[in-house]
Amino acid sequence: VSAPVVYDHFESKQQLHRRLLERHTSELVDLWYEHLLGDEPPEVRLPHAIDAWARYVESHPFAWQMLFRDTSGDAEVQATLREVNDRGRAALVEMLAHEPGAQNMGGAADAESFEMAVELLRSGLTGLAVWWREHDHVPREHVVATAMNVLWIGFERVRRGERWQP
Repeated sequence: VSAPVVYDHFESKQQLHRRLLERHTSELVDLWYEHLLGDEPPEVRLPHAIDAWARYVESHPFAWQMLFRDTSGDAEVQATLREVNDRGRAALVEMLAHEPGAQNMGGAADAESFEMAVELLRSGLTGLAVWWREHDHVPREHVVATAMNVLWIGFERVRRGERWQP
């Protein structure tokens, strides 16, 4: 595709970048909605969701870098990235808020504590995506199992009301 063709559809590189960020964020949010919500127990839904997420990261090698490791230095792109990450976080908050025991995740019942816990999950998976792209010899199944060991074991205990105490 030549530059003039691109500019027939987008006014600038920033507009193209923004559209790609929005598209990939939307696809990931849809993926989470598809796999996290449903009638199956969470111990079935969560590994399916993480596997679907890992498949997306694996099959979109350039999207992960745009979403998780943008180094453009462009202030407009950075603002767009913050905006789409905020939307993604809000969607995860909405999805996970319905899980039994979710109110225990943040250690307090207020919305900000829960959002903080969801951000920890989101940023942990983001970090895992970055790490995995740098260690692409690791099979997806191993990445999913590792994420489940960290997330599920902890989440399961929190769901029962157990909390870490200093």
